[in-house]
Amino acid sequence: MFKELKPAILIFVVMTVLTGVLYPLFVTAVAQGLFKWQADGSIIQVDGKPVGSELIGQTFDEPRYFWGRLSATAPAYNAAASSGSNYGPLNPALKDAVAARIQALKAADPSNGGLVPVDLVTASGSGLDPHISQAAAYYQAARVARARGISEEQARELIRKNSRSRFLGFLGEPVVNVLMLNLSLDHGIGYSLEARKLRWHDYLPAFLKWGNLK
Repeated sequence: MFKELKPAILIFVVMTVLTGVLYPLFVTAVAQGLFKWQADGSIIQVDGKPVGSELIGQTFDEPRYFWGRLSATAPAYNAAASSGSNYGPLNPALKDAVAARIQALKAADPSNGGLVPVDLVTASGSGLDPHISQAAAYYQAARVARARGISEEQARELIRKNSRSRFLGFLGEPVVNVLMLNLSLDHGIGYSLEARKLRWHDYLPAFLKWGNLK
């Protein structure tokens, strides 16, 4: 019986060391060496203090800030409970939520007669999306500019500076990170995404970086 158990125990020990010790150490070393920014949570810091993650949205509801997407998690943007609303396109609850969001946006800026971008009135699939479309950011520019006492063109320039182009130049649409955009407002018109002093391995591998930041 021991002859049958011996190879099984040996394989168990070897695989435990390989997959439970060596492989995790290797992956951790590669992550910390090449992708430290992502591996550490993509934490944004201002004056040495963490203010959020570049990957997780936050709730902004004051007129002086740009607002992000709806979040279906409880509480909003709960990274420990990522989920969507699971409302289908014919679900009355989705229609009611969209109508309420449109009314809230119109009430916050009655003079804005533009069409409300869809990503401002619908929740993301994860409930954590930190980005909005450029259209959603430009829709809010006039309101934020009035609340901040700056010109609308200054607000729009900040949007342009904090926009991220299509992935690899052709996948998806240009987006704006809401947290970074609002940090730009709080820390001066000259503050932008580049203020983080990115290194090549802090954001994306070198072979992707060339076309991803404006």
